[in-house]
Amino acid sequence: MLPMTLAKRWSASLAREWLIAVAAVLVLVACSPQAAAPGAPPAVPVHILKVEPKSVPIAFDLVGQVEGSKQVEVRARVSGILVKQFYREGDPVKEGAPLFEIDRAPFEVALAQAKAQHAQATAQVAQTQREETRLKPLVADRAVSRKEYDDSISARQLAEASLQQASAAVRQAELNLSYTSVVAPVSGISGRAEHSIGTLITTDAAGSLLTTVNQLSPIWVRFSLAQTDLAKLPSGRVGRASPVDMQLVLPGGALYPLKGRLNFAATAIDTRLGTQQLRAEFDNPHEELLPGQFVTVRITAGQRDNVFLVPQAAVVQTEKTSLVYAIDAEGKAQARPVKTGDWVGADWAIMSGLNAGDRVIVDNLLKVRPGVAVTEAPAAAAAPASGQAKAPEK
Repeated sequence: MLPMTLAKRWSASLAREWLIAVAAVLVLVACSPQAAAPGAPPAVPVHILKVEPKSVPIAFDLVGQVEGSKQVEVRARVSGILVKQFYREGDPVKEGAPLFEIDRAPFEVALAQAKAQHAQATAQVAQTQREETRLKPLVADRAVSRKEYDDSISARQLAEASLQQASAAVRQAELNLSYTSVVAPVSGISGRAEHSIGTLITTDAAGSLLTTVNQLSPIWVRFSLAQTDLAKLPSGRVGRASPVDMQLVLPGGALYPLKGRLNFAATAIDTRLGTQQLRAEFDNPHEELLPGQFVTVRITAGQRDNVFLVPQAAVVQTEKTSLVYAIDAEGKAQARPVKTGDWVGADWAIMSGLNAGDRVIVDNLLKVRPGVAVTEAPAAAAAPASGQAKAPEK
């Protein structure tokens, strides 16, 4: 029992001595001049862009689809058996080039019959003319009745009408025979043949289509502009008289070398999609653009003044607004709410929230907070005036 009591007293004595030693250390630290409050944190090095108002183009990149300026359906005008195909599907064809041939034999027979009827009608006209000529002096001498002479005149007129009808029948037979040779109505790229050789071709809507021909130069591109984009234009709409610059970006990212021209602009907004339908025309001498191809239409319509351009990395997106950090007169960062527009290359277009001469922080934003002191990074690594940082020099 006694040893246990002595152990407890000894432990309590050690604890008191330890507390006294800690308290002495704290007093010494508090009284030491090195324990003063630390100084302000070092300034954050950043790259700075001094902004000035600029005029930027009002441009949009829109998805468009290529179509032939003329998409012609090649149809049969007469019925018959398809006997020949002169072109290879997908090849370019010239206007007037033969594409198909329908069996000519029945139409050659019909033409021969029409010519025979024409010859018969011609002979009939000659006979009635002779009869009229023979009776004319006789009726003057009262050798024949007036009625006989009048009947001869009527017979001649009927024969002449029959001759006209026979001439029309010959012309129709010649046309039908010519229609057995189906030619390309325009120059362009031929389509797939709808019927095989030996098929009976009819002249109704379902059976007369033989193929299609797409004219590729010039070529058309259809696209549309949304109401939200139209609101950004000075006039609020695009018309054929509008000063519009049009270019195409091909699927691989290359820029089409020839510029286009607007040749159609709808006068009403599509109520289902809320867009204005537009169509551009491009020269296509080398047939680089093909119908059905999707491209990007880059349209520039006017310009917007008093716009500030800052790099995309300088804009901080929050749930409620967008902001940038500008440097105040004391060299500290201050958050500035801004209204952003569209991207212009690699920059944001700032519509409001900045003033001419403001110094905007363009990088190292993870360390920047409102009121934090900042310092400009060395000039060798500073961002250029366009807002994009230079690569470090080697």
